[in-house]
Amino acid sequence: MERNTHYNSILDRNKRIAWQEDCYVDLQSTPTSTSTKGEMEDVGWIQKHQGHLQRFITTPLLEGALSHMRKLELLSQGEEAQVQAGGQLQERVGTLTSILASMDPQGSNALQAFLENSDSQMYRLITMHDPMVQEHKEALLLQYPTPSDSLSPGPCSPEFSSSRILLLVDGLSDLQQKEHDLMQVEATRGARRHHVRQLALAKLLEPLTRVSLPPRVSLTVGVAGIGKSTLVGHFVRLWSRGEICTDVSFVLPFAFWELNTGEKLSAERLVKLAFPHMTDPSLVLSGTCRTLLIFDGLDEFRCPLDFSETVPCTDPKKEVSVDDLVTNIIRGNLLPEAAVWVTSRPAVASLIPGGLVDRLTEIPGFSPKEIRLFLSHNFPKGDTASQIWTHLESNKIFMVMSYMPCICWIVAVTFGYLLESGWQEGLPRTCTELYSHFCAMRAEAGEPRGREPIKMDQLNGNNRKLLGSLGRLAFYGLLKHKYTFSEQDMRAYGVDLPSTQGGLGTGVLIREDSPNCVAYRFTHLTVQEFLAATYYHICSKRAIFDLFTESAMSWPKIGFQNHFRSALQRSQQAEDGHLDVFVRFLAGLLCPAAVRPLAGLLAQGKDDGGQRVWAAGLLQDLLGSGGAVVSLRSVNVAYCLQELQHTEVLRSVEEDLRCGGLGGKLTRTHCTALAYLLQVSPECSEEINLSACLDYSTVKSLLPQLLYCSHLRLENNHFKDDVMELLGSLLSAKDCHLQKISLAENAISNKGAKALSRALLVNRTLITLDLRSNNIGSKGAKFLAEALKMNQVLVSINFQNNLIEEEGARALAEVLLSNRKLVSLNVQKNCIGADGAKRIAEALKTNRTLTELILSSNQLGDKGTAALAQALTVNHSLHSLHLQSNSISNKGMTALTKALRLNRGLICLNLRENSIGVEGAKDMARALQENSSLRHLDLTANLLHDEGVKAIAGAVKTNASLCTLWLVFVAFISCVCVRTCVYGHVCVWSCVCVRTCVWSCVCVWSHVCSLYSLQGVSAGRSGAISMAEALMVNKTLHTLDLRGNSIGMEGAKALANALKTNRTLKSLNLQENSLGMDGAIFIATALKGNHQLTYINLQGNGIGESGAKVISDAIRTNSPDCVVEI
Repeated sequence: MERNTHYNSILDRNKRIAWQEDCYVDLQSTPTSTSTKGEMEDVGWIQKHQGHLQRFITTPLLEGALSHMRKLELLSQGEEAQVQAGGQLQERVGTLTSILASMDPQGSNALQAFLENSDSQMYRLITMHDPMVQEHKEALLLQYPTPSDSLSPGPCSPEFSSSRILLLVDGLSDLQQKEHDLMQVEATRGARRHHVRQLALAKLLEPLTRVSLPPRVSLTVGVAGIGKSTLVGHFVRLWSRGEICTDVSFVLPFAFWELNTGEKLSAERLVKLAFPHMTDPSLVLSGTCRTLLIFDGLDEFRCPLDFSETVPCTDPKKEVSVDDLVTNIIRGNLLPEAAVWVTSRPAVASLIPGGLVDRLTEIPGFSPKEIRLFLSHNFPKGDTASQIWTHLESNKIFMVMSYMPCICWIVAVTFGYLLESGWQEGLPRTCTELYSHFCAMRAEAGEPRGREPIKMDQLNGNNRKLLGSLGRLAFYGLLKHKYTFSEQDMRAYGVDLPSTQGGLGTGVLIREDSPNCVAYRFTHLTVQEFLAATYYHICSKRAIFDLFTESAMSWPKIGFQNHFRSALQRSQQAEDGHLDVFVRFLAGLLCPAAVRPLAGLLAQGKDDGGQRVWAAGLLQDLLGSGGAVVSLRSVNVAYCLQELQHTEVLRSVEEDLRCGGLGGKLTRTHCTALAYLLQVSPECSEEINLSACLDYSTVKSLLPQLLYCSHLRLENNHFKDDVMELLGSLLSAKDCHLQKISLAENAISNKGAKALSRALLVNRTLITLDLRSNNIGSKGAKFLAEALKMNQVLVSINFQNNLIEEEGARALAEVLLSNRKLVSLNVQKNCIGADGAKRIAEALKTNRTLTELILSSNQLGDKGTAALAQALTVNHSLHSLHLQSNSISNKGMTALTKALRLNRGLICLNLRENSIGVEGAKDMARALQENSSLRHLDLTANLLHDEGVKAIAGAVKTNASLCTLWLVFVAFISCVCVRTCVYGHVCVWSCVCVRTCVWSCVCVWSHVCSLYSLQGVSAGRSGAISMAEALMVNKTLHTLDLRGNSIGMEGAKALANALKTNRTLKSLNLQENSLGMDGAIFIATALKGNHQLTYINLQGNGIGESGAKVISDAIRTNSPDCVVEI
């Protein structure tokens, strides 16, 4: 009872938890002020009903009213013309009522009498509308109260859904239509669809654009436990409070499980039965006022929906079968003016023809951020929330399952209970363990509060009997796809209804009440599947007939192993996967840790572990069997092994995946294990690296699972064109989730490129495609270019080293003229020549979306460079241009620098490894004095010489934008020139001058430079002395690498003197610099006065034991935190 008390405290402490903005709303509102009786008498009938008159009067009725008022001489010819001259119908009605109101009471009486005699139904609607609506809203608020207890079972728990946002989708994917709800979530890792539009709940019935119409039939789908019924209840409460859809007069919510009891109904009788307070349903269903019909939970409807054979019915008073009634309402034969909103699990939603659905939305589940927020709100004190979160991160299957708010609640309440009750055996690591603890907890804590203590044996006995009967109900309900049960169903399976009001019953069952019937359902679909597994687990040990044939005779099946094998076979044969989770639990119940929490509830004998070993062997054999393609049924076998805690193969494949050792090991068994890991392994959460390990057969077998990956690396797999046909089919699939794919370093030709191009015509998810180092050629480039003209998703494509030549460049130039999505284009090393560059340059003059263009190693020469320069004078959207290794001389440089004076968009310019000389450098210097956008300039390996560098140094003094300047291998740059440059310009962040004997060029930047590497640049003694001088004034340099520069003893002495004053340098590498013992002594002297260094490397300097001792003593005395490698 101590644990019972503790559990009660958990339930009591959070009576109300605010979940995001406005998720909970108060039902209390300030009563609206009502007019006194005297005031009402003073207001005329027209003024009292002005709004409804304008809203409900139709054009024929208005024409009749005008004619009638003329006959009564209450309206002159001029006044009638004034009414007719009005604009829209409401304006004309307003003009008429204003004229008649001015002659009250005669005018009001005349109009009132006319309406009552002409259209009595309209008259009643106008006069009774407000009282009817108010009464209806009050009734709905009683029917849908605000949830108040976040940790109580049942419909309250999914209230923590992802606010009120829906996802507007085009259609149901194959996965949604064919697979179990949990498998849908696992396969996609709970990720939301890409490129979908969000829709606020308040805009569910509104048109999407100004010219479109409001939807008549809206269909909202979501997996079990996502919060569909909760969303409906939330919508109803908001509407009843007048917060959303104020133009809707009546919202009529129906639950499909309620309709299962009716045989024949008319539309009016349906409304009357569901809402007894509505005395005249015909007013609501007349079509004059806007009405919304909500049908919640199509998956719980037992009647078949046949839209092709249904007999049309247009009379709301005619009684027809319930399925025909629903079908005719959705089709629009009945109540065509009413809006209809249907909710359903995805697989059943496909029963409604897509042509009848005007708007399809999907309810998203919890994101990881929302899961964590949910835990924090439920466990605000202590570290319970953080402990649960840590466990979820280390067990990804729980994290993925928590995408569903209801399962997130099960995880939270179970783990929280175990942690706060002092459970010593660790948190569950399998789903079977989780649900065992959940049911045990509910059985113990579900006793009514305040009752007298009872003996544990008696409690277990009552719950054991209830568990058996509920398990039988759950199992046979699962076989029949039945998830709600009437009282008759409960009795038929031996469930004692009074016993469900306490103990285990209140924990795993939810009772649904309506004016006409009572129904029961399990807390969640997975709870039903777990209880079904417990029933099968116990009964299979003594049953002599097949348990899957409830009433019919079958061949004898004796022994647990036969029944277990039968369950696996049934699961593998079920195309919709509705037995997948059931067999997972069945396998998990063979693990001792999973059944231990239910020891008092499951009546079973001792098991020596033999059955577990046998089951593991059977599952292992199934893992390696099957067809050429690894189906989700096969993946479910891996889930069964995980539940059984027999994970040797899974761990082995995961380790190979982590270290890149899968090459040559992907047998059928390993492919199935890999498919499982693609869903649950942390190694696959961001990027899946399957490089150098796949071939045609393995790609074909893994294709259904690769479909749901977001970032795939398939490099160096020697893929040929046949594999591209497979990947093309993957990218063309409606379910495709791929956003990035790298196919670099394969053997793809133009035929493979053609297959990819066909896929890109229809793909709507891929944003990055890397085809680096293949052989697609110009033909392949043309195929892909045609696709890119139509594709509006891809933003980055890499053609590097594919021999596309000038013809391919021409095709890509045409893409740039029409495509408005492509941001990055890499055609490096493709021999496009000057003509290809000219084509691209012409396209750049009009293109305004491309921001990065890589044209390195393409033999552009000065002509191609000049063409690009001309484009840069008008294109200000290109940010990065790479022209490395293109034989650009001073002539091309002159054209580029002229463009830079006008260009205001280019940020990065790469001119490495060209033939730019002194004159080109001077042109660049003049451009830098005028250009204010360029931040990164690379002139590495050109022929600038001292004179060219001096010119650039002078320009940098006045340029205020340049951040990075690369001058590596520039033919003996002058130390003085660059030092002058950086002394006068503190905005340069990084400058590398390799093999220049220049040290001070970087280190004197007194505000920004933090890292400098001068490894192996033959700096020598004089360079080290220059560096030492710079260190004396530098205030920001943290890391200095001088490896292999032969600075000798004198260089060490100069550096040591500098270190005595420098207080910013933290890392110094003097490896292999011939310091000798004397040099080591100088460095040791510096360490005695410098306390900022945390790392110094003196290896390879011939210091000897004496030198090592001097340094060690200095460190031990003055710098104990500094790490020295000697």
